[in-house]
Amino acid sequence: MRSDYQNFIHGKAVALLASGIKPRDPHKMLFQFQQDIVKWALRRGRACIFADCGLGKTFIQVEWARQIPGNVLILAPLAVASQTINEAAKLGCEVYYSRDGSIKPGITITNYEMLGHFDPAQFAGVVLDESSIIKHFEGKIRREIIDRFSKTLFRLACTATPAPNDHMELGNHAEFVGAMRRTEMLSMFFVHDGGDTAKWRLKGHAENEFWKWVCSWAVMMRKPSDLGYDDNGFILPPMTLEQITVEHATKGDFLFAMEAQTLQERITARRDSIGDRVKACAELVNASDEAWLIWCNLNSEADQLESAIKGAVQVQGSEAPEQKAQKFSDFTEGKIRVLVTKPSIGGFGMNWQHCHNMAFVGLSDSWEEYYQAMRRCWRFGQKMPVKVYIITSSAEGRVVANIQRKEADAARMAAEMVKHMHSINEMNIKGISRTTDPYLEDVAHGKHFSMHCGDCVEVTRKLEDRSVGFSIFSPPFASLYTYSASERDMGNAKSDSEFAEHFRFLVRELGRVMMPGRLMTIHYFDIPSMKERDGVIGLKDFSNQIRLAFEAEGFIYHSRVTIWKDPVTQMQRTKALGLLHKTIRKDSSMSRQGLPDYLIVMRKEGENPLPIDHTHEDFPVDQWQRWASPVWMDIDPSDTLQYRSAREEKDERHICPLQLEVIRRAIVLWSKQNDLVLSPFAGIGSEGVVALKNGRRFIGAELKASYWKQAAANLKMAESEAGTDLFAKKKGKKHGIFQ
Repeated sequence: MRSDYQNFIHGKAVALLASGIKPRDPHKMLFQFQQDIVKWALRRGRACIFADCGLGKTFIQVEWARQIPGNVLILAPLAVASQTINEAAKLGCEVYYSRDGSIKPGITITNYEMLGHFDPAQFAGVVLDESSIIKHFEGKIRREIIDRFSKTLFRLACTATPAPNDHMELGNHAEFVGAMRRTEMLSMFFVHDGGDTAKWRLKGHAENEFWKWVCSWAVMMRKPSDLGYDDNGFILPPMTLEQITVEHATKGDFLFAMEAQTLQERITARRDSIGDRVKACAELVNASDEAWLIWCNLNSEADQLESAIKGAVQVQGSEAPEQKAQKFSDFTEGKIRVLVTKPSIGGFGMNWQHCHNMAFVGLSDSWEEYYQAMRRCWRFGQKMPVKVYIITSSAEGRVVANIQRKEADAARMAAEMVKHMHSINEMNIKGISRTTDPYLEDVAHGKHFSMHCGDCVEVTRKLEDRSVGFSIFSPPFASLYTYSASERDMGNAKSDSEFAEHFRFLVRELGRVMMPGRLMTIHYFDIPSMKERDGVIGLKDFSNQIRLAFEAEGFIYHSRVTIWKDPVTQMQRTKALGLLHKTIRKDSSMSRQGLPDYLIVMRKEGENPLPIDHTHEDFPVDQWQRWASPVWMDIDPSDTLQYRSAREEKDERHICPLQLEVIRRAIVLWSKQNDLVLSPFAGIGSEGVVALKNGRRFIGAELKASYWKQAAANLKMAESEAGTDLFAKKKGKKHGIFQ
């Protein structure tokens, strides 16, 4: 039978529990990998499918919707509805297209713009076709979709891209399927870099666990072999990319045309070169009798292209949905030879494999728009080599370079994602359950110490009541420092409240094992709050959270020490916005002081049974006067136990062992010889080394195996160096933990 703590740990695990159904055999028209994905998604109940263009996401989502018990709503981009209806008919499945909120039993499809006309309570399931629409985390549509379908039992999201370097989009998808809130994802798996609040990167040790978590609710593939299937029939034809540059006429006081540097300069250069770019495109297309797809970004570009190209038809944003859908359908059927439109109108979801000639008459800075637009023709099922022309002015060179850089980044990151997810995806899709990492326990003994590898709560629960004379430790700072991928790691918290709940289990045990009247010292500093994770830029008062947790268990707030830290060193290390000198010049209301370290001292209620007495020789007045200062200005930040031998390759956020002099002062001041000193977060054993060298006994707990091994070695060495004479003065009761 699980204890309350075991129940908490079980509930903290981040894998999304399946809430689906037992699948029936999918339609035989689907490829084997498509059938397996359908069955996996039905078993999950709420899932995402990130599959490249042409891998049959429409078949997959229709077959998934067909098996859901109850009505299903498919939300799709404009003009994709008729295409989905036609694909569904091939599976013998009827899909009803609704433009006014009406529904029929079974599957209903509508456009995202019509979302407000439908009552989510009428549907057992929902499908987001081209779900990258929810990538904009501040967007109104994203929030509306997530909120409106938060209680819908079955949810499926399908897209060719989340952009592989856009973790925010993954967070939005996770939030849609109910796996985790985006802010929780950032706290658990990501670290914030420097002063730029938009930059987050995966914690090194969390990388594999992050992709395991993603694979609990999503499958990602660029081709069938990514999941261990045969690529036969899914090999892209050759694609050639040719850039055509028209000379940009100079304006102003410059003899030569200057390349645009800012967004406004690029827009101006684009408008100034419309005629030349349109002319270059028209010469290409008019010399051909094949189908062409022409992408542009400005209305004026579209108007001039339609006039200059024989047989060109423009699809405008101002047209009625029915008009747009009809033109797209006519192009698909070959009734229109040349289609002119914007990526924002026709760049998502359409299958135009009949066309293999494409031109971009100018580019925006959006790589996703470019990629999606290009993949309307260059996709699995295309039989001909695809030719893509990018027509820009000479002043727009940076736009092309930016797109090329993003394309290279996306290709590299997609390869990395697939590499990380390959084996996990393959196991999940083929129905093999994965097991969680085992919880390992071990212990190393010395004559005067016991060093445990394990969960600090479980270890502390095994200690005798009132057996600990002093405790000193650094807690893992509520997701700022996350030392392992285990759910038992308190730093692995989705939120501050989850950390606080986890921490209270330890505080409860510490209240039991501490001697009455004795002290507990906690090292901490205030935690920066961040825009993306916390909603604001500022500081979080970590000490208050600690104090309240201990006071709830009968401890008394006793004292606090401030440890001075160099703000220049902090600025160089963290690039924190508030410490940068440029912030003073820009807006000094955002500037702040550096963050010192603190020791907060809590006293256990009751009368101390063994007073801690010091002689004048042991503790001279001048030493007490320095130590009694509320600010310790003389602590060397580099005075720490060597840690590099314990550091694993993927450890993150430069671990910070507490300075040895800080530990020494606390132990000498607030404990007796032969007292048992406890550190529930022992790391590599800094507190234990100092305790042993000053004639105290020590017990420590450390969850991370590599740190525990190093701690055991450090403690054995410290005990050997200290010898037995330090323990000869006042021998206390021999404690069973050292047997």
